[in-house]
Amino acid sequence: MVVHTAYLARIERVRRRHVVLREFGRVLSLCLVLLALLAARVAAQERQLDWQGQVRKYCDASDWPSAMRVLEQQIARAPGDLDLKAWRARVLTWSGRLAEAQQEYLAILKLSPKDPDNWAGLASVYAREGKKEDALRALDTAVQLDPRRADLHAARARALRALGRRGEARAEFQKALILDPPSTEARVGLKSLRAEPKRELRVGNETDLLSYTAANEGNWASLATRWTPVWATSIGGVAYQRSGVLAAKFIGSATAHLPRFGAITTGGAVGHDNAVIPKSEAFFDLDHGWKTGEGTVLRGLEFSYGQHWYWYRTARILALNGVAIIYLPREWSFSLAATGARSAFSGTGVEWRPSGSMRLGFPVATWRITQLSGNIFYAAGTENFALSDQIGAFASQTYGGGLRFRFSERQDITCVSSYQRRTQNRTDTYLGFSYGIHF
Repeated sequence: MVVHTAYLARIERVRRRHVVLREFGRVLSLCLVLLALLAARVAAQERQLDWQGQVRKYCDASDWPSAMRVLEQQIARAPGDLDLKAWRARVLTWSGRLAEAQQEYLAILKLSPKDPDNWAGLASVYAREGKKEDALRALDTAVQLDPRRADLHAARARALRALGRRGEARAEFQKALILDPPSTEARVGLKSLRAEPKRELRVGNETDLLSYTAANEGNWASLATRWTPVWATSIGGVAYQRSGVLAAKFIGSATAHLPRFGAITTGGAVGHDNAVIPKSEAFFDLDHGWKTGEGTVLRGLEFSYGQHWYWYRTARILALNGVAIIYLPREWSFSLAATGARSAFSGTGVEWRPSGSMRLGFPVATWRITQLSGNIFYAAGTENFALSDQIGAFASQTYGGGLRFRFSERQDITCVSSYQRRTQNRTDTYLGFSYGIHF
């Protein structure tokens, strides 16, 4: 009996040992499975971080083909990953391929219409294409999906500002500031909605250093006022010193800004001529522009045509002017101008004299609110104006350039210099400077 009891106890211990080992094996297997899953997830996250890091690096360097190559490789491995496709849409937008970016965002939103980031991305594409109303509608949807995001309210405020709905834009920037008090974007946006300056006062000096006579001087001041969105005026005065002779004139003009026809300007001038400047002048200009959006190299076009009459004591001059301006990416511009001058002197016949010029404008540097921009130009033609420094006709070639430095939101200075070679080995070195304040 004692032997039998000991035998049963031994069997029970063995059975318990097997149970413990079996449970331990199950726990160990479960741990191994969990570790494998965790390792796979970590590896996937590392791969995701790796491709995102590469894409960001290439985008920072504006190397769009390399960024797209990385994304295409990842999309080939995971064609259903909407995050990858969203990144592809962003890179297409940043690289200026707006039509493709728009199609990519629309395809993503068909599959996932509840992501506010994708609606905001589509809005940025519309904004760069010049589709302001479409951009606002996309941002309306984004804000409805997540009304607690300050960045979406700020983006909607910018869209409203672009449409001229300044009161609504101000309310949206204020909402963004309430949701995110430290938001620099919201504060800058509110600051941008301050009342726009309606007046520009500008004063300047011009000097012509002539190789064949004394230098010519000119000092001037002008005040331009935008009374309403449609009407604006400009008045100014100029004092001249030419070959030791003093002269002065007063200039005035009015401009109507009409949505369909562009800007129409008309004006005139009267002067104390002393036989060196016109006794009176009259002029008008027509100006019209078209904005094509940011999806192409050609961002906009502007054309202007003007006629200017000069009445001297012994001559009458009519100048016909035409200018075409091409607006390019990154604030570059290129313009071509042509002038035909019809002169009629007492005792002589009537003749026409042509001239033309080209100008390239470009940004130089930007530091927060300060900005430096420049331009270079070339002009060639013939003249036959009855000025004391231009008796008779001459041909000329002019090379020059200028700089404009905006050192505050409402103040700037400009300087221009040129060198003109005339017939008979004469030269004219021009120096011009002006200061402007907006208020």
